[in-house]
Amino acid sequence: MRFLRGLLDNDSVFGQLMTRCGILIAANLLFVLSLLPVVTAGAGYAALYFTLLTCLREQTCNPFTTFWKGFKSNFKQGTLCFLALLALGAVLWLEIGWCDQFEGAMALFRYPLMAMGIAVIVLACYLFPVMAAFRVNFKQLLMDSVYFAVKRPVTTVGMLIANIVPMAVTYLDRGNLPTYAFLWVLCGFAVITMFNASMLLKSFAPYLEQKEKEASAPGEGHVQTEQEVLSDMEKLGM
Repeated sequence: MRFLRGLLDNDSVFGQLMTRCGILIAANLLFVLSLLPVVTAGAGYAALYFTLLTCLREQTCNPFTTFWKGFKSNFKQGTLCFLALLALGAVLWLEIGWCDQFEGAMALFRYPLMAMGIAVIVLACYLFPVMAAFRVNFKQLLMDSVYFAVKRPVTTVGMLIANIVPMAVTYLDRGNLPTYAFLWVLCGFAVITMFNASMLLKSFAPYLEQKEKEASAPGEGHVQTEQEVLSDMEKLGM
């Protein structure tokens, strides 16, 4: 009995694992609910990142209150970014389909359009986690997203693989679609987002620490943070 109580204790390895699984499932279900109106998908995705980044930094959190906080604070920006990405993706898809109807030089235009499509996907991978981690305006959000994508190319490739491969497998293996659908609804989105968030947190951590210093000592940390970011951008040729 003593062993069983120790195993089920919240501070035990098993207890912490079960707590983390509960957070993942709850956050995933909340995100799935945010997909139902469609237009709120962007705010829901930012809220999912906000919840899991908070969980990683604080080791635990209340997924319901944290998700709702992230949803409210990112509702306007998340919705606008999602609609803009959706519209841009639709235009590129139609343009590529239009180029496929031609031969010769016109058909070659599909390749720069495909490159633009990849750039949009990469941007989408970073917009929502950056939005969840930092309260910035839209212009700064775009700059920060490009900055982090260029600064950590290995992380970018890892995120692309984590986001695209599971969805591709789901689409191609239609015989097991009910099983995949169950896994996506239960925890699929949150597991992928947790994987991405754990990689991104290494890049975000120094700036999040500076952000906390700004809150405790306004006027000091802000200048230092912007100088560091601009210096890094210059090194990257941006």
